[in-house]
Amino acid sequence: MKFRRRAETTETSAEASAAAGDRPGSTEPVAPSTGPFDVRQVEGDGTDRADLGSLLVPPIADRELRLQVDEASGQVRAVMLAGSDGACEFQAFAAPRNGDLWSEVRPQIAQDMVRRGGQVTEREGRWGTELVCQVPVRRPDGTTATQPSRILGINGDRWMLRASFLGRPALEPDATGEWEDALAQVVVRRGDTAMPVGEPLPVKLPDDARRVR
Repeated sequence: MKFRRRAETTETSAEASAAAGDRPGSTEPVAPSTGPFDVRQVEGDGTDRADLGSLLVPPIADRELRLQVDEASGQVRAVMLAGSDGACEFQAFAAPRNGDLWSEVRPQIAQDMVRRGGQVTEREGRWGTELVCQVPVRRPDGTTATQPSRILGINGDRWMLRASFLGRPALEPDATGEWEDALAQVVVRRGDTAMPVGEPLPVKLPDDARRVR
């Protein structure tokens, strides 16, 4: 596991700015049956996972777990699985019970990408409708390039997991199923605390990592 400390962090995506209270509904949990999983679905399964608070991530072959940490606050700003041909960055958000937060925030994300000069199309994938994005970015040397990404949202029990694929899994979504298999092993711990819909669930460094300087 690698930890990257940065003094500056990336602006939060549009969905994290949504503000509404948890809405009452059925008490029956709604969570993907094939992963990513709600923590209640994996209790007692004996799998060793890195405990990041709202996210539990097991060791995954050929994937390295990386965290970006704000130097000033010590807060984790990004969680990523990295491999030789790409990466997958993911974050969990509070959502209404039995709701479809992804359908609500997807247009906001698309509009934000277009505002930044990018292009966005939709495709149907393993977990439903995804966004395929091409966004201009500035390299460290001042030149510009186009960064492809594939953004998807997975609705769970009072949570939504948003993931962004970069590199080959963004460019060749039908030929990189192993990346989706890796994401499917992530576990979300929502907790019982009331939170506004769209608020990021808290992520923390593992206890043993806090001692690293």
